[in-house]
Amino acid sequence: RIAGLFRLNETAIYPPAKPTFYPPSPPAFVMRRHRPRIAASRALFRVILPCAALALASLALAAVSNEPLADAPGLRASLVRGSGAGHACMVSPRRHAVWRGKAGGGLSGRHVSMASVVAEEMSPFQNLQAMGDDHRALMESLVKNGQEHLMSNWAAPGTDDDKKVQMMDQLKKLDESYPGGLVDYIKNSRELLEAAVSGENALEGFVPSVPVGERLEVGSKKYKQMEAIGMTEAAHAVFVLVAGGLGERLGFEGIKVSLPSDLLSGKPFLQLYAENILSLQAKGREATNNPNLKLPLAIMTSGDTHERTIQLLKENDYFGLDADQVTLVQQEKVPAIMDRTGSLAVDPEDPYTVLTKPHGHGDVHTLLHQSGLADKWASEGRRWIMFFQDTNGLIFQAAPALIGVSESLGLQINTLTVPRRPGEAVGSICHLKHQETGQELTINVEYNQLEPLLKSTVSPEGDVPDESGFSPYPGNTNALVFRVEPYAKVLKQTGGKMPEFVNPKFKDETKTTFKKPTRLECMMQDYPRLLDRDAKVGFTQLDRWTCFAAVKNNAVDAAAQYEKTGFAESASTAESAIYRMFRQKLQLLGVDVAEPSQEVFNGVPTWVGPKVIMSPSFASTFEEMGRKFLAPGTISSAHLVPQG
Repeated sequence: RIAGLFRLNETAIYPPAKPTFYPPSPPAFVMRRHRPRIAASRALFRVILPCAALALASLALAAVSNEPLADAPGLRASLVRGSGAGHACMVSPRRHAVWRGKAGGGLSGRHVSMASVVAEEMSPFQNLQAMGDDHRALMESLVKNGQEHLMSNWAAPGTDDDKKVQMMDQLKKLDESYPGGLVDYIKNSRELLEAAVSGENALEGFVPSVPVGERLEVGSKKYKQMEAIGMTEAAHAVFVLVAGGLGERLGFEGIKVSLPSDLLSGKPFLQLYAENILSLQAKGREATNNPNLKLPLAIMTSGDTHERTIQLLKENDYFGLDADQVTLVQQEKVPAIMDRTGSLAVDPEDPYTVLTKPHGHGDVHTLLHQSGLADKWASEGRRWIMFFQDTNGLIFQAAPALIGVSESLGLQINTLTVPRRPGEAVGSICHLKHQETGQELTINVEYNQLEPLLKSTVSPEGDVPDESGFSPYPGNTNALVFRVEPYAKVLKQTGGKMPEFVNPKFKDETKTTFKKPTRLECMMQDYPRLLDRDAKVGFTQLDRWTCFAAVKNNAVDAAAQYEKTGFAESASTAESAIYRMFRQKLQLLGVDVAEPSQEVFNGVPTWVGPKVIMSPSFASTFEEMGRKFLAPGTISSAHLVPQG
């Protein structure tokens, strides 16, 4: 009888369940003869045994929840209205299991109906009916894909409704910014997480080799040829700056592109880049006889940097650029993932906020597609897109040669590289060919993947130096030149989707739970994975001193980085590298420049000598610089800043 007085119901909330138990009435003669015993029995069945049964049910609930009863989250008893008297209800939030008992007395089995149960744990599902059409459709699609927990801690309809709308607006924005929407994001996360758990190796079966490319020496005949070709082609170029970072890690309060590139001129990085574009634009106008030629600049920002980048540009009149030739595209974050099933993470401090994390700089390709810029540039007849990072003051020294090699070799994608020592913690540009399928691609391979790949396929010695003393596999700088027309076509075919990866930090070897929520990521240098095998992808290598000196570390971290790699990558070393680059180019032109000395600042050796800065308007190429120094002289400790 007790089993029939109430039951564990784990069916769906809808539709209502039918009555399940009708206790039979005893015959009349039994009632007359055993009235005292029946009264006692009724007391037993209506009070004592129901209480005992309810206690047993509570223990069962705790077992179902896999938690002690006192710790089971969301376990509550509340009154719901049935036909007549109220009924007590306890709900397990994990299994939606319900035990019901009549309030004020015995347990009733006559009205067991999930639809009649109104408990706090069930109220989130009623919020669906209170949503607008767009929000409801989105949430229903998420629930179908295992995301019902997003509403598990919502209050009942009528409470916190404004916060629910804010959360749905956030989810809608995330859904619109990700190619394919959040359902695709969840699907991709599940697939990538399963691959991570199983230990799949994306490079399995591939054999690396050195890709097609040019290794150039500054001042050489080949170098000058590539610069000359590049200057002609630069009239048909556009530029994309990846600038989503703040200067907090550097001890700088502001966006990274507002950092001074050097203390001699005091120009922020963004001004230095703008002046280089203006210099190439002026020379392009002469070469094409088009006084209205403008070279577009697109800047990818983040939520942290977008408004401040706009402010920096407006306060400085766009550093000489026209406002209509500068476009900002803002990168959105993606939801954090809290488990292997791809459950989107909710902020533990706020049930109405989804945790989000950066998706990676590969989003720049997605944004150029979604904004229509890639198609626009292709329709305008633009030929080249140069991608560059936010704090490399030397990058435009390499731009003409980089574009020139792209045209000379017919490359769709050309990566600027620097010499790299075996084992150095820098990714390498490699050509990969699959032993079984014949698939070929040229991509960046991270240093911790390259060594085991080489040992298992090419040589048991792994990455060894060639006759130059460096690895034959050049080091990636993440500065790239793309050919516009095929780039726009590929983005249209893929809908702007980029190859992704996931890097979860598991708590233990079982790989069942994360130390903290993870997310999917993408990198701009992985774009070649989208190309056909006949697409030509290569590299251009220049000495590090002439093209790469980034600002990545504060003074303390820079010292540690220098001890580990030999490159501090701090503000002081990046500034010193700019002076050094101009000194060395002048020396190649025959100028007698005093040799610098090394001094240690904050634990980092830094070159100190004559400080030479040349304005982009003074010279864009090595050949042009030589024409300006017709009678080389001597530079000792002076500060040289030629303009125009």
